[in-house]
Amino acid sequence: MNFPLYIAKRYLFSKSSNNAINIMTLIASGGVIIASAALFIVLSVFAGLKDYSLMFSSIVDPDLKIIPAEGKSFLFTEGDNSKLNTIEGIASYSKIIEERIIIKSEDKNLLATLKGVDSNYLEVTNIDSMVTKGNWISPESNDVVSGWGISNNLSFGILNYLKPLSLYVPKPGRGQASSVEGYYNSEYVNNVGLFDINEQLNNEYVFADIHLAKSLLNYKDNQVSALELKLKPDVDESKTRKQLESVFPNRFVIKNREQLNDALFKMLNTENLAIYLIFTLVIIIALFNVIGAIMMMILDKKKSLNTLFNLGTESKTIKSIFFWQGSLMTIVSGIIGVVIGLLIVFLQQSFDLVMLTPDLSYPVRLNVFNVLIVLTTILALGIIASRIASQRITRKLIQS
Repeated sequence: MNFPLYIAKRYLFSKSSNNAINIMTLIASGGVIIASAALFIVLSVFAGLKDYSLMFSSIVDPDLKIIPAEGKSFLFTEGDNSKLNTIEGIASYSKIIEERIIIKSEDKNLLATLKGVDSNYLEVTNIDSMVTKGNWISPESNDVVSGWGISNNLSFGILNYLKPLSLYVPKPGRGQASSVEGYYNSEYVNNVGLFDINEQLNNEYVFADIHLAKSLLNYKDNQVSALELKLKPDVDESKTRKQLESVFPNRFVIKNREQLNDALFKMLNTENLAIYLIFTLVIIIALFNVIGAIMMMILDKKKSLNTLFNLGTESKTIKSIFFWQGSLMTIVSGIIGVVIGLLIVFLQQSFDLVMLTPDLSYPVRLNVFNVLIVLTTILALGIIASRIASQRITRKLIQS
């Protein structure tokens, strides 16, 4: 058996004759337990918040989106359609036209984004499930579905045929027009539904049939802004991307759901990293207690160490004893803290102990990767702290 490890375990699990050292050891161990449990809980909370934030994105955003490498639109020919259908991983796709517009209701105007979609759009996304009032648009109609934010800002509802909405888009070209109508293409539309996803989308998007969008923008029949793709279950996304890139070389930019929401992902990842660093600092502070407890233990065991030294034990071996003791203390405390954190997260998932709103529990997610992060952090910092404390042992100290 490893002699320093054997002695370290004896020291770790046996009480000292000095009660103050026992109390200090418990405080040091308790600090590591609380800090590691807190770090795991916070990481689980952020994982839950990330899932909650992206839950609505998964309803609106496709698995993959194809946009032109240059310009705002492209021609999607029958040949392109045939090539796309040869890729086995694609379950369905929808043609999209997207453009900034001016929406007018009586004397109020508002900038918004018009998203013209075809009949396959509901196979690619579940946007119709987020329509909380009214219905989804009818094919080849002048119906639109607006966000609640746009509806509130312009004071309109649904199916108000006496109060139609107007959509305006600047006409392409140069020169001076003879009237205001000469600057804009316009269409009268009727709002048939209101969707509620999140504040940003509610204040930005208006959905319409793709034929209405083409008419408003003077697009050709096969001219679109993007293609949105739904992949088959268990399909390798990276493999499908490579197939798309080989079929349409250098024509398109292909983005997945994470890339479509890169700002949101960056914000969540940055916040997660910041919280991790803050709680790592808390763990470092807690480990100062471990250093202090080990040094107190060294002073308490001076007679025993002197005996070991006289029996021929090298000072290097004696240092290893307290290095292992500190390492074991932090590892055991870290495991206990993670177990406590797992229990709290499990109870939150099962019984909704903490509520975000009266109807929504605080989101958390159990993640094996977070367990590894916490244990690795505790192990690394515990080894450093134990090394610092054990290096205080010198021959002079042992023999004094």
